[in-house]
Amino acid sequence: MVSVDGSVLIQIINFILLIIALNVVLYKPIRSILKQRNDKISGLEKGIETSKSDAEESEKAFGAGIKQARANGLKQKDALVDEATLEETKIISEINEKAQANLAETRQKIKNDIDGVRADLSKEVDAFANAISEKILGRAV
Repeated sequence: MVSVDGSVLIQIINFILLIIALNVVLYKPIRSILKQRNDKISGLEKGIETSKSDAEESEKAFGAGIKQARANGLKQKDALVDEATLEETKIISEINEKAQANLAETRQKIKNDIDGVRADLSKEVDAFANAISEKILGRAV
């Protein structure tokens, strides 16, 4: 059986001194290293979160910039198409006016030529009529 005497008290004091010595020499440095490691990991995680949120914001800004650029491009394209349509209409109307003027000029020229040919033919109708009659009748009229 175990007898309780003065050696138990010495063992208890020895045990308490050992715990204090181990705490100072071993446990506190290990705890401080673990605390530093946890602080460093927490800092890195915060950095990762910050970088991730910055990347997401940059991506959103880039997407918004692309959308804005596309919208501006479409507006400019529509403006250019409208401008080209107006220019096309203007050019076509000018061409139509020129064509109508040329057509009127050509018709007038043809009418003048027809009138001139009629006048010439009407002057020669009597001569043609006499020549045809001579050929048909075989004698001079």
